[in-house]
Amino acid sequence: SAQVVHSSRSGRGQSSTMEDFKVESKNVAYCDDYITAQYHYDETRIVRSSNQGLVARPMRRRYVLRTKRKVPKTGLMLVGWGGNNGTTVTGGIIANKAKMTWKTKEGLQTADYVGSLTQSATMKVGDDEEGREIYTTLKSVVPMLDPNDMVLGGWDISKMNLGDAMERACVFPEPLQRQLKKHLTPLVPLPGIYYPDFIAANQEERADNVLPGKDKQKHLQTIRGDIRRFKKANGLDKVIVLWTANTERMCDVISGVNDTADNLLRSIRSSHAEVSPSTIYAVASALEGCSFINGSPQNTFVPGLIELAERCGVFLGGDDFKSGQTKMKSVMVDFLVSSGLKPVSVVSYNHLGNNDGRNLSEAKQFRSKEISKSNVVDDMVNSNRVLYQPGEKPDHLVVIKYVPFVRDSKRALDEYTTRIFMGGLNTIVMHNTCEDSLLASPLILDLAILTELCQRIEIKPEGSETFTRFDPILSILSACIKAPLVPKNTPVVNALFRQISCIKNVLRACVGMAPENHMLLRQKLPTSIRSRL
Repeated sequence: SAQVVHSSRSGRGQSSTMEDFKVESKNVAYCDDYITAQYHYDETRIVRSSNQGLVARPMRRRYVLRTKRKVPKTGLMLVGWGGNNGTTVTGGIIANKAKMTWKTKEGLQTADYVGSLTQSATMKVGDDEEGREIYTTLKSVVPMLDPNDMVLGGWDISKMNLGDAMERACVFPEPLQRQLKKHLTPLVPLPGIYYPDFIAANQEERADNVLPGKDKQKHLQTIRGDIRRFKKANGLDKVIVLWTANTERMCDVISGVNDTADNLLRSIRSSHAEVSPSTIYAVASALEGCSFINGSPQNTFVPGLIELAERCGVFLGGDDFKSGQTKMKSVMVDFLVSSGLKPVSVVSYNHLGNNDGRNLSEAKQFRSKEISKSNVVDDMVNSNRVLYQPGEKPDHLVVIKYVPFVRDSKRALDEYTTRIFMGGLNTIVMHNTCEDSLLASPLILDLAILTELCQRIEIKPEGSETFTRFDPILSILSACIKAPLVPKNTPVVNALFRQISCIKNVLRACVGMAPENHMLLRQKLPTSIRSRL
């Protein structure tokens, strides 16, 4: 049973009316070092029988989950720190720490973390004596990294300081920019890796802060040294590295080049042409014991890198932030298919004017983005073989155009055509103005916070004598990701509410609580019986 324990604690940087949360149960124990939970996981194995069709066999497995309570001092290094996302994340944290306020035409605005799952979203934890549903924030269930405590740093191929870069980005309103400028101007990114073949030619004019030469092994060693110095200079326990730089073209996966960890390391030493900057950053992170998150759509995680991450015991998460149009699509298609309706055409158009849009105006970089956006409907379509035959999919088109005037305020237009009753057609047309970096920045925080949390969670299956960590590929991050990377032989889930439920139910498991199933079985009973239970 769960009990909400009242306290006067308030969140830092953002006022909070939520209460502390603790579970009182024989299945969970709190001590100074750990929260230890006994957890029963119910699943169903399906077998196909020639005479019975599908046969369901319910199974129950017992696990022990152990979560370290002490949150380490953590640094977040951003590749592309001087870009729109990097300056917005950094400015947002500074504004929250200083509790900045500024005037808008709607009134006085206070710095917040709205848009962050871990900081602003809530989850149901039970019902009170009157039958009212009780909710708390995700960060209240287990100890999580406070974004105000993050130490930020990173690289960029532009040497512009973050104060000027913030003004160039045109994301924050001018009154807030004035307050942030003195805090951001001293921050200058470290030189970054620049291989012109991987990003659009129009980025060359910004590339005035690059590592010299073409020796990829030297570049790898430089990035590793940067991580070590950043960690030491700031007294950090952990560093997480996150790619929020330009979309790269897809690299070729070649046998003998990047198919194994050893081949990939050898290819870096020989400066092979198909080793991308993002892969070098990820290799450097793995070799330094740091988890790496890819916020762009390119195939950074070649097979050799995944093997290296397993060898080094670090986590990988990606690919591509899911913040606006694709997030809405992962809700809409799920809603339509789950309702027994059949989407037959999904056409998505968007235009944007920031540097991401400029980079995507070239064909090879657009192709990476097109791939990540196009697969978002697949699992939902495959879930219903009444509507779709094997191999059948809706027509799905994605168009992206660069329009400088709109800057970071991306316009997204979507048309969903759906087959309905008796051959009828229904069309939904949607316009979405996506403030790109204001939507993406809370995701960056969530990705770092959840990755750090997973580094403190250990799990022991029944029959095992030792604890282990989650698979190196962190599929729990899928709610923030367009094209989720998942472990081998694991289903890809794109439906947003299933992804968010996964996060919440893992948190519940960490404190010995059953998953939220929304059945409300007790409430279905007659009042006369329910009152006696």
